[in-house]
Amino acid sequence: MINRVVLIGRLTKDLELRYTQSGVAVARFNLAVNRQFKDKQTGQREADFISCQIWRQGAENLANYTHKGSLIGVEGRITTSNYENKEGQRVYRTDVTVENFSLLEPRQNGNQFNYQDNQANNYQTNQGYNPAQGQSAEPNTGQEPGMGNTPLPF
Repeated sequence: MINRVVLIGRLTKDLELRYTQSGVAVARFNLAVNRQFKDKQTGQREADFISCQIWRQGAENLANYTHKGSLIGVEGRITTSNYENKEGQRVYRTDVTVENFSLLEPRQNGNQFNYQDNQANNYQTNQGYNPAQGQSAEPNTGQEPGMGNTPLPF
């Protein structure tokens, strides 16, 4: 099963960073994401407002480096939760739990920040052999890598 979300949009307000009773950082925010089509009457693009949450160091970093209107890219998964409100009614929430984010606008000093929550994201970009620095993963045969003595099919 696949549960993957990738969004690019703007923050609707500054993040409110909070901490759980056990000291884990969490921030909830809404991301305004433009639709691909325009309203026929106004000619303006409509937007969806997507509820997101981010945890731990990612929450602290996102809160420190963004503000209302910041353009960010997020990657994560859809999560659902429910709770009972003060009136005793069951309330259901659907959020994007952010695992990776990228700031898509340059900062004043030109640095960009890219965060990947490696604890929540089990994908590893290098799952195979990792040669030591200065070494090649393939033996040096004097030929192009991966070619060997195989004749070309053309």
